[in-house]
Amino acid sequence: MISDEDKERVRQATDFVQLVAETVELRQRGQDFWGCCPFHGEKTPSFKVNPSTGLWHCFGCGEGGDVFSYVQRRENLEFTDAVRYLADRAGIELSEERTSRGPRRSRLMEALEEAESFYHLMLMRGRGSDSAAARSYFAGRGFGSDVCRRWRLGYAPGHGALVAHLREKGFTPAELVAADLAQERSGRLQDRFWGRVMFPIHDERGRAIAFGGRVLDAQKREGVAKYVNTRDTAAFNKGKHLFAYDRARDGMAATGEAVVCEGYTDVIAMHEAGFTNAVAALGTAFRLEHVRLMERQRVSRIICMFDGDAAGQRAAERAVRYLDKTSASLMCVVLPDGQDPMEFLAAHGADALREQLAGARPLMDFVFEKRLASYDLSGPGRRVRALEDMASVLAPLKQSVLLDEYATRLADALGMDVDETKRAIRSAPVRELDEERPARRTAAPSPAPAPPAAAEGPSYEAYDEAPADYVPIDALEGGGTAEPALEVAPGPLSADERMQVAAERELLCAIAQRPDALRGYGDRIAGLVWADGRHEAMAWAMLSTPEGSTPAEVVAAAAVVVPEAPRILSGGRVMGDDELSDERKLDFIVDSAELYSCRRRIRQIRSRLRSAAPDPDSDALFAEATQLQRRVTELAGRLSSVFGT
Repeated sequence: MISDEDKERVRQATDFVQLVAETVELRQRGQDFWGCCPFHGEKTPSFKVNPSTGLWHCFGCGEGGDVFSYVQRRENLEFTDAVRYLADRAGIELSEERTSRGPRRSRLMEALEEAESFYHLMLMRGRGSDSAAARSYFAGRGFGSDVCRRWRLGYAPGHGALVAHLREKGFTPAELVAADLAQERSGRLQDRFWGRVMFPIHDERGRAIAFGGRVLDAQKREGVAKYVNTRDTAAFNKGKHLFAYDRARDGMAATGEAVVCEGYTDVIAMHEAGFTNAVAALGTAFRLEHVRLMERQRVSRIICMFDGDAAGQRAAERAVRYLDKTSASLMCVVLPDGQDPMEFLAAHGADALREQLAGARPLMDFVFEKRLASYDLSGPGRRVRALEDMASVLAPLKQSVLLDEYATRLADALGMDVDETKRAIRSAPVRELDEERPARRTAAPSPAPAPPAAAEGPSYEAYDEAPADYVPIDALEGGGTAEPALEVAPGPLSADERMQVAAERELLCAIAQRPDALRGYGDRIAGLVWADGRHEAMAWAMLSTPEGSTPAEVVAAAAVVVPEAPRILSGGRVMGDDELSDERKLDFIVDSAELYSCRRRIRQIRSRLRSAAPDPDSDALFAEATQLQRRVTELAGRLSSVFGT
């Protein structure tokens, strides 16, 4: 388990702005850095990074958080893996690695790098017929010594050669097994790969993390797989990496296009021919994680080069489920005569392949054509069977906004009723579980608060309905005011309720950025009647930090009591306004929070006074409501004056 101390060490060692600038062009405005969101397509920058708090937020898609959540999204990682990723970048050894029973990840990486060098040496300088056969294999595919050197291709001789070499370098048996470079058989440690040409797989920083091995034609053995890949390890996950992604990133970003091939040699041939945006999946089906990985380079078109056989058709049908989960267009190219990209390039050249890619068709066109071509649609019974078959293909999209389009298209092709076609799709089972469900998003604040009307106070246009993470204060054990808060469940909110949630979050964001300045407002903040129970807990956790605490330390204090605090604290807008002084911003924010708090308390009192049973405190409650109403009028007037109205 990763300790809080390690998380903080990693956080402090990471230059957040520099990290984001690797994939996003940022420009500084005040204390924030702004750019286009890397997680959804947009032309106008609505994504900001605040280096003092260590938080990011996109006002376009509503996502936000800290450096760890950013890496989770960008790299498609779990939280612990995101911490390890950043620790690795910063050269920090985590305490879990020092105390773990298993080998440290850093040692696995070192072993893999050494194995890559060994395999490459065996290919380039190995003596004997086996190494010669490996060189002949690559030469037969047009990969001369220069290509082999550029791609660090190799040969695994087996016979314990790699194990002996790595043991001499000081690696332990446990480390070699954990890296999947060796395996134990009959009490002996043996090479995991042998008699195979080796394709090293790199992470996006170009470091070896795994291998793909192809058995040589001359050494084909009965019952032995043609290709074998490294199993998932602490350094590698085949569902989250792509072959040649480290080389293809720049090409994807430059062209806005990615080409997905089915084999290592195809990718190498593509790159050598100038198609530097080509990648391949690693011994697994094309997955949503792969799509997300390519989206990070702002890819708008993903062209899948499937084989025209049954396996290629199945691969295309599996990819259908991602059509509504990406902003990129999923396209398809099937080369003529059953050729793969390497064969096509050898026969026709790069210009011909460029024409093929330019003529890529929408993925669904290919799926419809291949599936329906196998059916005789002349009889009603045959059309019903075709409907059942296609419904199973389209089943992953049964909840998608694309359902109407594809159901209408299928109904037209089969001469059936559209509604009946939709029912068939919705009732069809999904053959495989979705690999990732779309994240639930909160609605985003509007671009900026508008000048308020004198009687209404500030106009934070915040939420059309309650945020997905909204927690009424009375839902929390031991929290809240003496009287129950408004009986509001997540769902549609009144205008005042929406405004209060937004005002509270602006206040929290201000505390995060200017904690010492907000301590002077402590008495007023203490009197607030909060809408969201977590907001109050976060406010006091932040204001309880020692004077002089940095914004990052204040955010960390909030995260201790409310784990989702970094995301909540990332979305403030008022503190970034250039038109007001800091003093006027803070007054505006606290006045806004108090205004909606007073209105909330007035509604509670009115609800209590309207109850059928007589209230012994009715006189005191009426007096309190009258005083609160005067305060509302005063606050509304002050807020209006901020905008000169």
